[in-house]
Amino acid sequence: MPKMIVSIDGVVIKEVSLVKDRTTLGRRPYNDIVIDNLAISGEHAVFHMIDGAVYLEDLNSTNGTYVNARAVRRHMLEHNDVVEVGKYKIRFLAGHQPFVSSRPLTIPGALQTVAPVAPPPPPPVVHSASVVPGANVAPAAIRVLSGAGAGRELTLAKVVTTIGRPGVAVAAVTRRLHGYVVAPIDGGTLLNGEQLGQEAVALQDGDVLELGGTKMQFVRV
Repeated sequence: MPKMIVSIDGVVIKEVSLVKDRTTLGRRPYNDIVIDNLAISGEHAVFHMIDGAVYLEDLNSTNGTYVNARAVRRHMLEHNDVVEVGKYKIRFLAGHQPFVSSRPLTIPGALQTVAPVAPPPPPPVVHSASVVPGANVAPAAIRVLSGAGAGRELTLAKVVTTIGRPGVAVAAVTRRLHGYVVAPIDGGTLLNGEQLGQEAVALQDGDVLELGGTKMQFVRV
């Protein structure tokens, strides 16, 4: 299970396990991680967790959010990354995560996959064979319906495939045991004309996604 270790001046003040799809950080008391300091905005940042991968998003905070001393707006965290807000340092400790291929695949003008490398967990032994999440799920693809890439298809070969355009709209399509789900990471995502919330939603054959004005269709292959 991923954890955040919060410290100031080298002294650990709290440890928070990331158990929800969305964990907020800020000065106001309703946040999941509360840091009562004026350098921290009321709603400073949020951690999105999608099948073990954790994405950090700055919520237009006054003093900014840093990862390993570099200012970020959106960033996928890796084990031992240090998030800095004000004078506080928050070390990210990754739990067991599914393997994600390190080879990115880009379709010009329409789809861009973001392919961070996550440390693979020790393989579980089940009747002398490793089990991959969703391995028995029928293959699927994302077909571009509009824009410069219209007609192209992106096969959903990985456990998590990120689609869209960074800085405009990004969503993650995740293969689970019984099918595929989609969840927004950054910007607005429409599913069959309806705005997606923060929770992951199951995809059905023929569903239409729209990100940043580009329409795409989820299809079984």
